Amino acid sequence: QVQLVESGGGLVQTGGSLRLSCAASGRSVSSYALGWFRQAPGKEREFVAAISWSGGNKDYADSVKGRFTISRDNAKNTVYLQMNSLKPEDTAVYYCAVRSGGYHYTGSRYDYWGQGTQVTVSS
Repeated sequence: QVQLVESGGGLVQTGGSLRLSCAASGRSVSSYALGWFRQAPGKEREFVAAISWSGGNKDYADSVKGRFTISRDNAKNTVYLQMNSLKPEDTAVYYCAVRSGGYHYTGSRYDYWGQGTQVTVSS
């Protein structure tokens, strides 16, 4: 079993920045791919970013490319999502998830999920 806890969410103005963290416990996730997803009210969950187990491969949704950066520190069993130039449309609950093997763009392919952290961007 893997437990994931997200933190770092909050209220920020348009153009601001936040860094989300996802701390894993229960077992090392150094061999797992990690993904960030988000869900806004009334909308389906969507892929945001993902990173391979080594950190060598990353991918982003087009809507966040150039603004968000995913990274991981396997020694700390933690993955990060640096979010810059935030927009009101980034407002959502952000979730991290892990899966064995390579990363995937579909949430149902992930094995473990965190409880989410709220990000609110005011205009």
